[in-house]
Amino acid sequence: MTHSLEGWDIGRQAERDWTPWGGSTGKARAKVLAIADDYYLTLVQADAGYSGDAHEHAHAEFLYVVDGSLRTQGVDLSRGDGYAAAPGSVHTDFATSTGATYLLVFKL
Repeated sequence: MTHSLEGWDIGRQAERDWTPWGGSTGKARAKVLAIADDYYLTLVQADAGYSGDAHEHAHAEFLYVVDGSLRTQGVDLSRGDGYAAAPGSVHTDFATSTGATYLLVFKL
């Protein structure tokens, strides 16, 4: 059986390049695995000491911790944890003291 791939962006992690990932301190890198309707499925590796910049979410944002731990909005998350942030929510706290790998879904 043949399956149509029209409208699909299937990403193979090994075939995607790492790019620098923003933040005010520390170092992180990301691989965009797939894009659809301006939503990005992104794998992020953040080194210990990384923190993100404050921002308001124009669209929903979803995160799933694959490995390590991080803190967001004063809440500690570790492997298997995640969050969904609603449009209009303000992100004022995001950091990892240990390093973390996470999947992030967001829209530009």
